[in-house]
Amino acid sequence: MIARIREKFDQVVWGNLLYQYGAAGRYASYVLRYVVAVIRDMFAGGLMMRSMSLVYTTLLSVIPLLAFSFSVVKGLGLSNDLESLFLDFLGWMNLLEPLGEEATSEIVGQTVTMVERINFGVIGGVALSFFVYTAIAMVHKVEESFNYVWHVAKRRNFARRLVEYLVVLLIGPVVMVIAIGMLASLKSNRLVEIFLQWEVLGPVIVAGSKLTPYLLISGMFTFFYMYMPNTRVQFRAALLGGLAGGFGWATAALVFATFIATSARNQLVYASLALPITGLIWLYVNWLVLLIGAQLAFYFQNPAYLRIGRRQPRLSNSMRERLALNIMFVIGRSFRDGGARETVRSLAHRMKMPSVTILPIVEGLESRGLIVSTEEEDLVPAREVSRIEVNEILAVVRTQGETGSYRDPEWEPMISNLGNELDDAVNDAMGSSTLADLLDRAEAKT
Repeated sequence: MIARIREKFDQVVWGNLLYQYGAAGRYASYVLRYVVAVIRDMFAGGLMMRSMSLVYTTLLSVIPLLAFSFSVVKGLGLSNDLESLFLDFLGWMNLLEPLGEEATSEIVGQTVTMVERINFGVIGGVALSFFVYTAIAMVHKVEESFNYVWHVAKRRNFARRLVEYLVVLLIGPVVMVIAIGMLASLKSNRLVEIFLQWEVLGPVIVAGSKLTPYLLISGMFTFFYMYMPNTRVQFRAALLGGLAGGFGWATAALVFATFIATSARNQLVYASLALPITGLIWLYVNWLVLLIGAQLAFYFQNPAYLRIGRRQPRLSNSMRERLALNIMFVIGRSFRDGGARETVRSLAHRMKMPSVTILPIVEGLESRGLIVSTEEEDLVPAREVSRIEVNEILAVVRTQGETGSYRDPEWEPMISNLGNELDDAVNDAMGSSTLADLLDRAEAKT
């Protein structure tokens, strides 16, 4: 009976059973697939585990991040009232609204007090280094989480990460202050007050002002989805994930606020710990919503993964051999023609395969001295293509990756001889062909 239920479920979700109801059925089928895929990934534990990790990293780095941000804002002369600035930002974004006004004031007051007590001139070099490290670690942890969602196995190199993280830390606070100032000026603008008195435009402006925080959240999510993963993310995929994340966040905020308002038992059970525990739960929900939106963006750009999820594709030896040959061929052709250099990301996009599948083969080719990775993460041949034999490329996937054993296996004589014959046959078939020969033959055909 369970098998029949599972088969029927697969037909409804992954089959064409709903297509018989026309356009509405097809649309419902598409939406259902995304919902099922995201719920499956949530309960698989990966997204939840990374959300918990981000909560811990946030607690560790929130004070250094705020201290760094407020120092940038003060240094540019944009604001001197830190508590007012912080409250304005959280008020516009409704980030602490589910916790209640009293909790919001208490959290903001204590946080700003701790930040203002920080004196970078007297805390010493070790403490200052720790502050900088925790601030950068926050952005790094977010990037790692997005790379996990996007099946990206290779991170940006250290120099590139450091530059981009500093850009985010420097520009983020400035954008925040400018956005708050623009929203405040629009709210107090005389022209806006006149429009509010109109029967037609008034409700529209009021509705727009209420939607503004959610649009800002969606815009911020969209930026993260495009900028943070170490892969090329289409704008429409990032936008869909951002809108879904903004809607999910608004829904979660409403549900959480209702839960807090109706659960008076928290104060009785946890007493003075009720506020910190509630804050941790809300922080966890925020990170989880952010990662769910990223997962939706990934599936929208890569619908082939909807059904298999995070299961890594299993490749046959034949497929791995072809991958190694194709990777070397593309890298050699780009290097010889003087065109754009190839990277793991560009190879994955070109071959329509996840980078996590390609990376082990690339690392094998690199360890055998067939390719090298530059500081810009470009992949180029390690030596002249005329000196790279095809047999060397095949040997990477035919012999690379063995973990070895405490002693050599005891082969049967017949099997040992047959294995040697197969190896000799492959070597004889390839002969002394090189990568240059393959490139020449491809050019001759064109």
